[in-house]
Amino acid sequence: MSKLFQELVEKRGYSEDFLSPKYEKLASPFLLPDMRKAVERIKRAIEGKEKILIYGDYDVDGVTASAVMNDALKLAGLEDIEIMLPDRFKDGYGMSKKIVQEAEKRGRTLVITVDCGSANKEIVQDLKKIGVETIVTDHHEVPKELPEAVAIVNPKRRDVQNCIKNWEEDAEKILDLRDLAGVGVAFEVARALVLEGKIPAGQEKWLLDLVLIGTICDSMKMSGENRKLCFWGMRVLKKTRRVGLRELLRAIGGQELSSEVIGFQIGPRLNAAGRMSSAKKALELLTSKTRAEAAKLAAELEELNKQRRNEQNAAVSEIRELGVNKEPVLVYSGDWHEGVLGIIAGRLVEEYKKPTFIFSETEDFLKGSGRSFGEFDLSEALKNCSKSIIGGGGHAGACGVKIEKGKLKEFEQEINNYYRGLNLFEQERFLDEKEDLSSFRLDGFDLDFLNELKSLEPFGVGNRMPIFLLMNMLILDKGLMGDEGQHLRLLIRGEGEKTLKVLAFNAPEQWRRIERGQRANLWTRIEKNEFRGTASVEGRILKMGLAE
Repeated sequence: MSKLFQELVEKRGYSEDFLSPKYEKLASPFLLPDMRKAVERIKRAIEGKEKILIYGDYDVDGVTASAVMNDALKLAGLEDIEIMLPDRFKDGYGMSKKIVQEAEKRGRTLVITVDCGSANKEIVQDLKKIGVETIVTDHHEVPKELPEAVAIVNPKRRDVQNCIKNWEEDAEKILDLRDLAGVGVAFEVARALVLEGKIPAGQEKWLLDLVLIGTICDSMKMSGENRKLCFWGMRVLKKTRRVGLRELLRAIGGQELSSEVIGFQIGPRLNAAGRMSSAKKALELLTSKTRAEAAKLAAELEELNKQRRNEQNAAVSEIRELGVNKEPVLVYSGDWHEGVLGIIAGRLVEEYKKPTFIFSETEDFLKGSGRSFGEFDLSEALKNCSKSIIGGGGHAGACGVKIEKGKLKEFEQEINNYYRGLNLFEQERFLDEKEDLSSFRLDGFDLDFLNELKSLEPFGVGNRMPIFLLMNMLILDKGLMGDEGQHLRLLIRGEGEKTLKVLAFNAPEQWRRIERGQRANLWTRIEKNEFRGTASVEGRILKMGLAE
């Protein structure tokens, strides 16, 4: 272990269990509420050769969870399984009423939800009326009244303490399970079926490639149980049996696998299906059997992702021209594609450092997405906007919402009044880039150190990619790149003789004014650059300022 890596490990307080997580140390899946009930019902379905309908969601977590549940049930011996995904534009989030008609028409006797269902009491009741039972597997916040399902396997249940026999003994493990993505909960069902002897031990590990992708793309914490699942998921993804994932990786250029590639290359392409067309395309890719079929679907997702990018960039440019008001929460409405509202909101949060809602007009109402950060919880905020909203829900940092036409101003006033009433302060500190280590020297930032950093993968919430503050660096050379000179390249040197190339894409204008001979403090990430078969280390600038 190098000196620099040792310092990082000590600064972050990494334990041996974190650095080398053991698959065998995963918590028992039966610590999840109602898992025993869910497994017993699935066992009855296996014995009776029942017809199953899996109902998922249209985002990456929902699609990967659907594929995991499908694979798990097939490994357990069920053959007649269909998957139903909602249409973002027609059905919205959660279980749509259409599932009742489809379950009856297709002769299904059991519906298993993934990544949804906890808030769909009425639809679960309607299914029950036609003789169809429901198992809910989900990870979203739950309402006070739960659906009358056979089982509700959700680590965020309010009554979780009452569902566990040895609460005091297992409390820490149960709290770790709260951070599972929807795909993680689906995987725990597979593990429970292994323990019950319905799936051959070890076969469930091949599902971890999808657990990794869904967990990263749903921005779940990379600690506790997720750290173990995703650590092993990275290894499975590198040798995945899924021809669809292999073709998707080939389509994006065969880049070395990392959490950044998953979050910014794989995820957006899978998400583009549900945003611009139908999530079924992403599901078909993940479950495809032939290379020809997979290559065709990967190409289609690539095209949809380009469309998504164009729509998103056009909307952001339009909003920039509108300008930003002084309200603490930004609210915009325009003729924008419904599928990219959340991405637009996220981009504006990064740019303006304010929680943001973006709306688009549909035939009957205004449909929107919100993004937040810090201490402003969107799921709680929506509960305080009852005068203007028709419905909505989600997480603390992301939500969907519908409001009546003509009530945009009323919603803007309600949401901002609620924000002010919280008396929050210095929320921008949650977006500030903070260094893990600082150094006046560049010694140690080499390829061996980069390989050590890889052992911390995958990065994500709670385990971000390390940031280094390079202090009092001399600017030896400067160059501007891009059609409009928007990208900045610097060659820097600290104390000693070692130099480092650092880059900033779409650099702010003040950064581009820096000149040779000046000294700067640079907050950077350390990355590998490969050019013509030669690997080198370079830095990605996150923040910079002139040294005093």
